[in-house]
Amino acid sequence: MELGISAPAVVAATATGLAIAWVWYSDWGVVGRGVWRGLTGVTPEDSARAGRRPLAVLLVAIAATAVALAGACSLASSVLGRDSLGLHLAVGCAAWLGLSLTTLVQHNAFEQKPVRLTTINGAYQLVLFAGMSLAIGLAS
Repeated sequence: MELGISAPAVVAATATGLAIAWVWYSDWGVVGRGVWRGLTGVTPEDSARAGRRPLAVLLVAIAATAVALAGACSLASSVLGRDSLGLHLAVGCAAWLGLSLTTLVQHNAFEQKPVRLTTINGAYQLVLFAGMSLAIGLAS
């Protein structure tokens, strides 16, 4: 069994993850100004006051996710004895369902956040995990 994490795959997945976040949450993006800001109450002024700190947190979190997904994809490939984009996608979706979505749903339920916000963020995380896993598969 050969396990390894490809540095180019981690870089590709990190770049993919940042691009997905940008397209999803930017004011001009999929759910930016009109929907997400309205549900969270985060105004453009709040974002400006926060400075670059949220972007730094995003970068570290997405890079850590890329490393974890690359490791999980490598492990799945080694255990199953095959490597395919479908396998990488399955790993990403399983990680999303088993770790990301479940944690998001329970936190948002106890914090009594709107179901619509949970749906938006859960869908983002699915696209994020799937996109990053595919990037890992293409760059490995």
